[in-house]
Parts: sequence; structure tokens; C-alpha cells
Amino acid sequence: MHTYLDTAAREHGRRPAMDFLGKGWTYAEIAALTDRAAAGLQAMGVVKGDKVGLCLPNTPYYTIFYFAVLKIGGIVVNFNPLYVERELSFQARDSGTRIMVTMDLKVIYDKVEAVRREGTLDRVIVCPMADILPQPKKLLFQLFKRGDRARVPQDAAHPRFSEVVGHGASPRVADIRPDTDIAVLQYTGGTTGVPKGAMLTHTNLAANIEQMRSIFCEAKVGEEKMLCVLPFFHVFAMTVAQNLSVVLAAEMVLMPRFELKMLLDTIRRKKITLFPGVPTIYTAINNSEMTKGYDLTTIRLCISGGAPLPVEVKTQFEGLTGCILVEGYGLTEASPVVAANPLNENRRAGSIGLAIPGTVLEFRSLENPSQCVPEGEKGELVVRGPQVMAGYYNRPEDTARAIENGALHTGDVGYRDPDGFVYLVDRIKDLILCSGYNVYPRMIEEAIYQHPAVEETIVIAIPDPYRGQAPKAFIKLKPDEHVSAEDLRQFLKGHLSPIELPQEIEFRDALPKTMVGKLSKKELVEEEKAKRAAAAAAPEG
Repeated sequence: MHTYLDTAAREHGRRPAMDFLGKGWTYAEIAALTDRAAAGLQAMGVVKGDKVGLCLPNTPYYTIFYFAVLKIGGIVVNFNPLYVERELSFQARDSGTRIMVTMDLKVIYDKVEAVRREGTLDRVIVCPMADILPQPKKLLFQLFKRGDRARVPQDAAHPRFSEVVGHGASPRVADIRPDTDIAVLQYTGGTTGVPKGAMLTHTNLAANIEQMRSIFCEAKVGEEKMLCVLPFFHVFAMTVAQNLSVVLAAEMVLMPRFELKMLLDTIRRKKITLFPGVPTIYTAINNSEMTKGYDLTTIRLCISGGAPLPVEVKTQFEGLTGCILVEGYGLTEASPVVAANPLNENRRAGSIGLAIPGTVLEFRSLENPSQCVPEGEKGELVVRGPQVMAGYYNRPEDTARAIENGALHTGDVGYRDPDGFVYLVDRIKDLILCSGYNVYPRMIEEAIYQHPAVEETIVIAIPDPYRGQAPKAFIKLKPDEHVSAEDLRQFLKGHLSPIELPQEIEFRDALPKTMVGKLSKKELVEEEKAKRAAAAAAPEG
């Protein structure tokens, strides 16, 4: 994997590689810092197979240490900086991470340091925020943000970035066996149980980069500007924002967090051309009055992942920018992309697209998973391809359940049309069983999005004494919009069958989201369970 950065530096060394809040680095500069970081890690005793944790927001430090670790044969373990101490500790122990790279920001560092003090980590490499800020932001940060900076001891357990890169620029490059050597341990979100580390090999990641290069065949090498607002610790951004940028020698325009005005200002300042995102970000842009004051027409190509892309959101964003926005599909266990719409006039709204090159998609019977279903019939999506993980770290039983004879079970239900385009209807675990019929929340959500007053919606199953289960819709309306539950039901009668109509509709000011901005059902499911349990336990009368 590290050879991609070496190639970009050799062929496009003077090309801007990164912009962080206005400060820039070339590919030659990033590659040189990467080599120095790799040599510094080796001086600290890191050898092939050692795990190095990255608990970092989108900053140059992430890319530098990512490729440095891979160059010396180490294994990158991505940590979400928003995790609480308990979550960081579990993942560090589960993965065997002994060295963590983080920032000198109190909100992140203090949690990482607590994990070190409990004995899980040996060292915490501390990267200063001020050093990557342009003037006058650097001076302002040093003067007025002292409370945001952590108090870091001066000892061997807390080496600074400057110390790590002070060991020269000649690391011993590891002998990598790409098919078997693990490059990244990428932990799943744990929505279906304990988080598990997906073992992604160098071949897995390289294959997915090459597959994405073929999808982005219209991108111009050495000329593009990639907006990197999705966090690199998430597998979608790691591959499609960071790694694809390196392959294209694109300038990565880094945003440490999503904030709408900052994002719009960044698009205008840098004239962004490539913009991978998630539906909630495109929705926020569509629905904000601020957007009217910005020219977004430099954006050419966008791919949405992480969650279903509502057709209305896609159509409105394309109209706003003149870009091509397509839906793709992937999962952590596949590095992650397995399907995407073509970035041309052949794209299809509502579809996750075609299998990307080298990938085989099958649909298995929900009743008999060993059998494939005919074209057009719904079944579980199963994936084969060079991007499919080696397995879950130290979890052979979970691996055996997920991968059967090289085929990865996704848990998603869908079908393929005669032209090969794939449509997903839902997660197996999210299916609503109404009177013996399969009802798919995503289909209901798509219908609800057709109403012009709706900004976001989540549909879940609730118990029903007659039908077994019934749909309940949680809805956030657009600003200054008003609609009643009864009005919405009347609207949906023209879009859904009677059994699909939500039994309950609840309006919310906000809907729960994951740490990367995806709408999240989990909290609402738990809420409903608790509410109904409390009602059942309450004394009658």
C-alpha cells in the first residue's frame, strides 16, 4: 500500500497533496514526513505485525502515520476520536494496540491517556495542533485556545511528533506479502453485537483503490481537489477520500469536522471538484438558506455511501451544483466498496449500481441461504471479490458465519434487474413481519421522502397485537414546514400498500445519527422497547 504514496511523490512531487484550514503540503513533503515517521517508529521498536493505533481527526498527521505504519509492515488500527474511554480501551485491548497516535487536544488526549494509565498502552505519540495551522490561526490558537490543549508529560511514554520524525528519513522498508499481510484492522460499529476488527490485507485495500480508480475514470490525474469531510477513521473515507486521492494525485482538502458554513466556505475557497459524502451532508446543503450565497458548480463528481441515498436528495443536489451524484454501496468487511453507479448518464436513481470490476454479487434465498434466487427476486446480497477481508481478528467463529467458501454474507436484502443494476430493500434484521408478509422499512422511507415537507425519516418495527409487527415512522420536517400525521398518511396512501402504511408517526426536532453522520435506528429501537416495557409494568387504572 505504501508504494502508492511513493509513486505520487515521484510523479507529482510538486503537486499540492493537502490543505488543512489554509495551510498546504506537497506530495513530496508528505512523503518525506512519512519516511521520517516510519524511521521514528522503527527507532521506537515497532516491527512488522505490530499494531499502531490512530486516534486522529482529519489532519496531515493521519495520512503521514497511516502510510508510515504500512511502509514498515505495521498494522494500522483506526480509533474514533469521539469514542469514550471505555470504547477506546476495549478496542485497544482487543486489537493488541500498544502505541497510539493522537493530538494534543484535551478532548481527545485525556481519554487516550486514561487508557495508557490503565496499562493498555505503552506509548502515546502526541501531535501538536498548532504546528499544522496557518498563520494567524496558529498564533490565535496558542493565545486563546490554551484551555483546549492537553497537559502532556515530558517523558519517554509521550514522544512528540517532532521527536518521532527526528530520526532521519531512511526507514527499513518491510518485505510485504500483500495477499496475507494485514494492513488495517478496521473495527465494525458493533450494532449487531461486540465490535469486531475486520482484517484488511494490503491486497484488499489495493484492489479496492484500483476498483475505485476505474469508477472515477473521468477524474483527471494531478488536477482534482477532493473534499475530505468524512473522517478518515471510517473505512469509506479512508478508501474513497484518502487512498483514492493519493492514486489520483488529487489535493486532499481536509476538514476536521462537519460544519455547514465551514464546508461551504471551503468549497468556494478551494473550488472543490470531487466530493464523497453521506446523504445527511447532501441533505444539509440542499435545505440550508446559506447555500444560496455560494457557487457550488465547480463540483463535478460525488459518490454517496454509508446509507441509502434518497432519490429526492440526489436530484436536488445535482440541480443545485450541476454535478453527478451517485449512490455506492459497501461494508467494512469489503474494504469497503462492492457496488457503485457509473459516474455518467447511465446512473440510476434508487439503485446502488453495478458490481465494481472484479466483484461478483449473488442473491441468496432467505429461506435457504445455500441457493441463489432468480433475477428480480429478493434475496440476501452475498459478495465475492479481492476486496473481501481475511476475516475478523481473533474471532474464527464470527468469521465462519460471515464468510462461506469465500462469499461474504452482507445481511442486506435486495435484487438485481435485467441490466445488472442492484437495488437494496433493507437489512435482514430490519425486516418488519406484518401478518406473515415482509415489509421493508427502506421502501417506506423512500415513499415518505416524496413528501416535500420531509427532511429526514427513520422507519422501525413496533409490536402489533394483531399483525405481529407494524411500521412506525420517525420524521424530521424541513425548517418552517408543517404537516400533520393524518395529512402524511393520506399522502402515503398513494405511494404504499395498506400493509406498509405506518401505524404510528412521530415528529422529532432531530433524529439520531452515528458518529459519521448516518441516520441510526438503534437508539429509536431501544427507546420504543423501554417505553413499551414501562407501559407494560405500570399498574392498571
